[in-house]
Amino acid sequence: MKQIPNLITLVNLLCGCAALLSLFQGWYFATAGWLAAAALADFADGLAARALNVSSPVGKELDSLADLISFGLVPGAILYTLLVIGAHPDFANPMQGGIHWFAFPAFILTGASALRLARFNLDERQTEGFIGLATPACTILVLGLLMLYRAEVPFFLEIIEQRFVIYALIFALSWLLLAEIPMFSFKFKHLRWEGNALRIIFAASALVFLLIWREVALAPIVLIYIITNIVRHFTTNRV
Repeated sequence: MKQIPNLITLVNLLCGCAALLSLFQGWYFATAGWLAAAALADFADGLAARALNVSSPVGKELDSLADLISFGLVPGAILYTLLVIGAHPDFANPMQGGIHWFAFPAFILTGASALRLARFNLDERQTEGFIGLATPACTILVLGLLMLYRAEVPFFLEIIEQRFVIYALIFALSWLLLAEIPMFSFKFKHLRWEGNALRIIFAASALVFLLIWREVALAPIVLIYIITNIVRHFTTNRV
């Protein structure tokens, strides 16, 4: 019973591996599905640990390692993919034509994610909220960009052809992962309105956007989340 949370964490890791393989085959909707499964497993392992009242240093480290694959390596690979298909729209998948070194800076995001996850394990301030952008939120934004490409949104197809835009995004997201900016989480200690107003309003709005625009809404939702937290930080300076 004590190993159940660790086994669920391994499911997270394996789903991240499957997402990576799907991405490099050009199966972008499958990539989204595997990442959704990884996120579900990431949530379930903590839930199982609390339900069984078990925890261990190994489980904590394993969780970070799994997150690094699913929410560090995969988003870096997605940005790599966007750079490649922006430069070569005729390619069927990002692996066509060999390694594209101009797209390698995408993995700077993976490095920033690794550093953030290492810091998170040692930072006792992040019990109710986050300091900096959480890796799953970053992954959802990057995945949302891939979904915009898959949906053939005209303005986005033009944007990814501009390599410097993706480079700027890589550095901006890497900075946000490590920035000392408090960001609210969706951890509900109770279901009362007081203390949860912002979480409830944002979650309800995000659900509406997803029902209307589906996967195309992913990137805008996270962008609004980031802007909201930055504004709160510089106007109220509180979590």
